Amino acid sequence: MSNDEGDKKPATRVVTGGRRRALTGLVVNPPVWRASTHLYDTVADLEAGWGKNADGNFFYGRRGGPTQWSLAEALTELEPGAHGTLLYPSGVAAISCALLAVLKPGDVLLMTDNAYDPSRSFAEGFLKNWGVETRYYDPLAGADIAALFCDRTRAILMESPGSLTFEVSDIPAICAAAKAHKGKREIVTLLDNTWATPLFFTALDKGVDITILAATKYVVGHSDVMAGSVTSTKRHWHALRIAAQMLGQVLSPDDAYLAARGLRTMAVRLKAHQAAALDIALWLQDRPEVTSVLHPALPSCPGHDIWKRDFTGSSGLFAFVLKGDWEQARRFVDALDLFGIGYSWGGFESLAVPKSPEEYRSATRWDCDGIVIRLQIGLEDVEDLKADLERGFAAI
Repeated sequence: MSNDEGDKKPATRVVTGGRRRALTGLVVNPPVWRASTHLYDTVADLEAGWGKNADGNFFYGRRGGPTQWSLAEALTELEPGAHGTLLYPSGVAAISCALLAVLKPGDVLLMTDNAYDPSRSFAEGFLKNWGVETRYYDPLAGADIAALFCDRTRAILMESPGSLTFEVSDIPAICAAAKAHKGKREIVTLLDNTWATPLFFTALDKGVDITILAATKYVVGHSDVMAGSVTSTKRHWHALRIAAQMLGQVLSPDDAYLAARGLRTMAVRLKAHQAAALDIALWLQDRPEVTSVLHPALPSCPGHDIWKRDFTGSSGLFAFVLKGDWEQARRFVDALDLFGIGYSWGGFESLAVPKSPEEYRSATRWDCDGIVIRLQIGLEDVEDLKADLERGFAAI
C-alpha cells in the first residue's frame, strides 16, 4: 500500500488508510493483536524503548499495538493537516481527555450552548471541581465570540451542528478569532465533529486545533462498539498523548478491529443515511403535526448558509418539533415500531427520542411551540420509515 494518501479522494482513503504492509502484513484487514506485555530481546532494547513514545513502537499494551495503530493511522489520513490520532474507549473519554490535556485549574473554557449533554456534565462536574470555569456561548456567535475572551480563556469547545438542536456554527470564524487573540496563552480550539465526520467536514484545515469523534457512531456504524478518537495538529499532539497515557486510556484491540471494519464502509453508509434523512426531513416539513424541522441542509435551519459553505454533506441525525405537549410526544414515540427508543446514533437502525432542549441551555434560550423529537435515520427502506412515522402521528 502507498504511504501517500494525500492525492486520494476521502471515500478511497476510508478503504485504504492504515493498511500499510508493515501494520497489516499480507492480509486485507489488520489482525487482532491482543497483548498487554511486549517483550524485548535485551535490556538495551528495553532502555531504548523508553524514549520512543509513538505509534509503531512496541512498549506496553497500554500504548497499543498494530491493530490500534492501523485504525489511528486511517483516521489521521482522513484529516488534511493532521499529525496523529489517539483512540479512547468512548466518545466521552475522548472529549474529557482532550479537555484535560489543554486545561489547568484557573482556566476558562468556552463551550457552545448546544453541546452534547455529557460534555456539559463533565464541565459542570469534574472541571468545576478541578478549578476550571466553563462559560457558555451562543452557537451562532461566529467572530463575535472574541467579546467573551479574557486573560484566563484557554480553550473553546465547539460542536457543529449541535446534536440536539442542530445549529451550525461558523467554525472558521471562531478559530480565526481564537488565533488572533493576543493574550498570555493561546486559545486552543476543539471540535466535536461526530455528526459530519471528516468525510463531510474536514476540521483542521478550517482552523481547528483538535478534532474529536465519538467513533461509536458513524465510524463503527453497527451499534456494537464504544470508541472515541482525537486527531490533532503537531503542536498539540504531545500533550494529548501524555494525558491519555497518564489517564490510562486505551481502546481494546478487539474494539479497534471492529471500528476499523466499520470505517471501510462509512462513506457508502453516510451517503445512504444522508439521502434517507433528507427525504424524511422534507416529508416532515409538510406535516400539519410538525412545527419545524431542524436539519442543517434545510434553509430554515439556523446556520444553513454556513453549512452550505463549509460542509460537503449531511448525515442521518436531525430533529423536528412536534406540536403538542410531552404526553403527546410520548404517545408518538411509543407507537413507533421500526424506530427504536434509545440513545446514541450512527448505527444501521433508526431511533427516536423526545427531548427538552431548554434543560440544556445556559447562554441562550430555547423556545419553540412543541416537543423536540430527535431522529436517527438508519438504513431501512425510507417508505417503511415514513409508514412508521405515520403510526406515530396517528397515535396523537
